[in-house]
Amino acid sequence: MKRFRKWIRVEPGNASIPEELHAENEENAELTLDLNQNEMTFRDIFENCSDINFRKICLDGQEKQLVIYLATLVNEELIDDHILRPILDNAIISAGSTKQSSNVNEIVRQLLDGHAAILTGTDNKAVLVKANGVKQRSLEEPSSEPVIRGPRDGFIENISTNIGLLRARLKTPRLKMEAVTIGSLSQTQVVLSYITGVATETLIDEVRERVKRIRIDAILDSGYIEEFIEDLPYSPFPQVHSSERPDVVTAELLEGKIAILVDNSPFVLMVPMTFWTGLQASEDYYVRWPIATFVRWIRFLFIFIAIFAPSLYVAVTTFHQEMIPTNLVLSIASSREAVPFPAMFEALSMEIVFEALREAGIRLPKQIGQAISIVGALVIGQAAVQAGIISAPVVIIVSITGIATFAIPRYNFASGIRLLRFPILFLAGTLGLYGIVLGFLCIVLHVASLRSFGVPYLAPLGPITVTSLKDILIRVPIWARGPRPLATGNSDSVREQAGQKPSPFREGREGN
Repeated sequence: MKRFRKWIRVEPGNASIPEELHAENEENAELTLDLNQNEMTFRDIFENCSDINFRKICLDGQEKQLVIYLATLVNEELIDDHILRPILDNAIISAGSTKQSSNVNEIVRQLLDGHAAILTGTDNKAVLVKANGVKQRSLEEPSSEPVIRGPRDGFIENISTNIGLLRARLKTPRLKMEAVTIGSLSQTQVVLSYITGVATETLIDEVRERVKRIRIDAILDSGYIEEFIEDLPYSPFPQVHSSERPDVVTAELLEGKIAILVDNSPFVLMVPMTFWTGLQASEDYYVRWPIATFVRWIRFLFIFIAIFAPSLYVAVTTFHQEMIPTNLVLSIASSREAVPFPAMFEALSMEIVFEALREAGIRLPKQIGQAISIVGALVIGQAAVQAGIISAPVVIIVSITGIATFAIPRYNFASGIRLLRFPILFLAGTLGLYGIVLGFLCIVLHVASLRSFGVPYLAPLGPITVTSLKDILIRVPIWARGPRPLATGNSDSVREQAGQKPSPFREGREGN
C-alpha cells in the first residue's frame, strides 16, 4: 500500500497528508494511460497475495494489454479460451458479461468478485469480464428440513443459484431482487426479494432501511443479518424465519413477506414472522387438508407438553399430591422411595443430560451421532433408575418432553421452547401450580406484546382477523383460502382462482 499512496500525486510542500485524505484519494483513484504504472498499482494492492495473476500480452513485439485475475476465484480455462486467445487472434471476447471502469477501487472489488480485468496502454478504462469459477456443491435435499412429499431441491451457498431457484418458481417480473453489499471486509452481497403488489410498501421500506443500516466488517452467514434486524433480541422467540427450501420461501413471498438472501449461506431469511409460522410445516400444504389439520393440532398439544410437562410433574408430586389418584400416588411414591433427591432436582438433572445428549448427537459424525444420542439416553436412564438416583416416572416425563420438542417443525422456534422449559421448572419447584400459572401468564403477555417488523406476533389471532384464521387453527382446502393475510399482504391482494370449489368428476363428465 505504500507505493499506492506514493502514486497519488502530492503537491510540493504538503509533506504530511491526513489519513482521511489518503482514504478519500484511494477511493477516487483512477487508472492512467501508463500500463506499467497501472500494473505497479495493482501489484502493490495485492502484495503478498499468491493467487493474483498478471498476464501480459505482447502484440507486434510490444506489450499492449494486461489481464489481471485471481486464480482462486475464476475459471482459468475460460480465461485462456475466451479472453486470452481472442485477444491474440484479434477476435471478439466471447466470455460472460462485460463492463468498463476506470476507478481503481471498483476494479479491485470486481477482481475479488471473480472478474478478470483487461487493461491497455491506450485507454484509462479497464474491461471487466465475469469469469467466476468457484466450486459449489450440487442441489440436494436440505438435511435440516427433510420432506416426505414435496420438492427435494434446496438452497446452496451461491446466491445466483438461489435466486434462480426462486425465479424458476415465480416466472413474473413482479418478483423483485434488490442487491445490497454489506461488510467492509467480506463485501457480502445481500438480496431483498419480494413481490410488488403483494408485499406492502411500508414493510419493504422498513426491511430495506434495517438492512442498509448494518455496519460490520464481515458477514459469514445469514444469522448475522438476523441478529441485526430483529425487533427484540432478548426474546426467546425468533422474529425472523429461516429456511433452506425454495418452496417454503416462495410460499412466504406469496403471503406478502420479504425474503433476504445472503451470499455464501444456504439459509434464506423471511420477515415478518409470527407465532404460527413456527408451528407450520411446508408438507401441511402438500397433503390432504383433514390430515394436515389433525397433525397441526397435534403440534399445538405438543408445544404445551414441551414447555409444561416436567413442571406439572414436579408441582403435583411436590405440592399437590391430593390431585393425583390414589393408585398413581402409591406407584409414584414407591418408585421414588429410594431416590434421595427432590423431584425438581431429578427433573432438572435429567433435562440437562437430555440436552447434552442432543447436542452431542448433533456434533458427532452422522454415522454414530443418532446411535450415541438414543443409546446414551436409554443406558443412562436405565442405569440411573437402577442405582436409585432418578425415579422411573421422571425418565418417562423427560422422554415425552423431548419427543414433543422434536415435533415442532422449525428448529429455531423449537430452541426457544426448550429454553422456556427451565424457568417454568424452577417456578413449579418453588410455587407449585401457582408458579406454573404465573409463568404461563408471563409467556402469553410477552408473546402478545411481541412484534416482528410491526406485525403482531400472534396475528391473526391477536388482534383477531376472522378471514385469516382459516390457515391458523385449521388448514382449509387450497381452493377455500381466500384473501392473503392482512397483516403481511396488501388488503386488495387476493389469490387468483381462490374460492372456486373444484367440480365433482360426475358433473365434469356430464358436461362433456
